[in-house]
Amino acid sequence: MNPKKRIFISLIIFIVVFAVGVLGFKLVGGKEWSFLDSLYMTSITVSTVGYEEALDISENPAARIFTIVFILLSLGTIAFAVSSITSFIVEGELKNILGRKKMEKEISRLKDHYIVCGSDETAQTIIDELILTKKSFLVVEAIREKIDKHFAPRNILFIHGDPTEEGVLLSAGIERAKGILISLPTDEANLFVTITARSLNPSIRIVTKGVDVRSHMKMIKAGANAVVSPTFIGGMRMVSEMIRPAVVTFLDLMLRERERVLRFEEVTVGKNSPLIGKTIEESKIEEKSGVLIVALREEGRVDYKFNPSKETRLKEGDIIILIASPDSVQEIERLSSQAS
Repeated sequence: MNPKKRIFISLIIFIVVFAVGVLGFKLVGGKEWSFLDSLYMTSITVSTVGYEEALDISENPAARIFTIVFILLSLGTIAFAVSSITSFIVEGELKNILGRKKMEKEISRLKDHYIVCGSDETAQTIIDELILTKKSFLVVEAIREKIDKHFAPRNILFIHGDPTEEGVLLSAGIERAKGILISLPTDEANLFVTITARSLNPSIRIVTKGVDVRSHMKMIKAGANAVVSPTFIGGMRMVSEMIRPAVVTFLDLMLRERERVLRFEEVTVGKNSPLIGKTIEESKIEEKSGVLIVALREEGRVDYKFNPSKETRLKEGDIIILIASPDSVQEIERLSSQAS
């Protein structure tokens, strides 16, 4: 039996037994015993504390017989209650409840975070990368066994629920989220979550997995910012391994290195940033943080300036593409967004 159900049942039994005790002592005691006397006798009998009886029952056979029966009944009730509570604690239910409350508070404080829907191999890769790059995120998964296997042991924030449901996405803080990554088993499920997510947060960035290439345009029309096909990416990787192995080795080392995590990152020059109006050389971005600026995209344009010159002047809305560690990126993000 479920420990929670056992505790509930034991509580109901205890209330019933206590009520029977009060009623029984009142009946066998007759007019001489008040309701308070009956309540007192029931309390000391159930608790087995052995305080002095309210009234002498030595001359009342019915009261003595009832007391004997009630003591045995009370002992059984207490034994069942104690075993239920012990089972509840031993099986970790109490710990799970307290842990869940703590996790819910952490989730409620998240802002500009990422939501990962799913737990397949693609989702696992996404999660590992978010951890390595020190991004705030949580996982939404409908199957409890997968949560217990993949997320709970690693102290990853999660929500147990169906990501296709609005209420579940709202509890994940989708209105405050920066982006959502959808990696569910079918294109239909990915499409449905895309539509739901876009309706709940029109400005959120949505990246979804597309199993069938023919479904990609539908997902884009439904609100996805990008659709990624694991099959297509896998094919491109195989070709790259064949014709440009040195490049692939370089990228692999960068992606798989654990001692020093480096990634291609992007930082947007925010409003009132002290970087506005300065040249790349004057900003000293590379010198201060040790990053490497590889490209720059001006706001409203689709083309990039690769390897921009040191005299390039930064403007609000510029997107800087660089190779950097997670700590360096956080430092530059603070610099690019803070007011002067």
